[in-house]
Amino acid sequence: MISMDNGKPENEELKIPPIELLREELAREEARYSFRKTVWNIIVALIVAAAVTALIATRLLLLIRINGNSMSPALLDGEVVFIHQTKDVEVGDILGFYYGGRILLKRAVAGGGDQIEIDGDGNVFVNGRMLEEPYLAAKSLGKCELDFPFEVPEGMFFVLGDNRAISIDSRNKTIGCVEKEQIVGRVAFRAWPFRRVGIIR
Repeated sequence: MISMDNGKPENEELKIPPIELLREELAREEARYSFRKTVWNIIVALIVAAAVTALIATRLLLLIRINGNSMSPALLDGEVVFIHQTKDVEVGDILGFYYGGRILLKRAVAGGGDQIEIDGDGNVFVNGRMLEEPYLAAKSLGKCELDFPFEVPEGMFFVLGDNRAISIDSRNKTIGCVEKEQIVGRVAFRAWPFRRVGIIR
């Protein structure tokens, strides 16, 4: 007669799985743990990235799509750029500023107290010195309603579009010079299209 303990025969031997089988099972468990850890790390990274992006977008950078070609060839219609939101801007920067409920983008060519002259060929003179403007595709006087020489009021910027023939800017009395309070910031980075991604100067 065979005595029973917990439903198992007393003389039944304990079977130990082969070491290879144990290694395989251990490897599967490690792989499952590694996968879960990787997925968790990715989720955490995405959450952090989204939070940082939201913070940057609302506090430091503003994403804007270019509408029109008044700043070509530097900025083209349909491109997407980041504006660094700051009042600390300089002559030479491409400024974003509020006008008529929209944000316009133009290049600051002179500041408060500067004397501006533009000749018939579109050459721009600041305080008697002609600007070197390698960012232009062509010079043009464009639509100009000013009498020269013109003095930029203190605390303001004289702005021009790089596409001088079509740009409406400080040469037009409707827009005029840009006050510091109007300034959103300076264009800092092109985000799209991919082939033109990079810092804007």
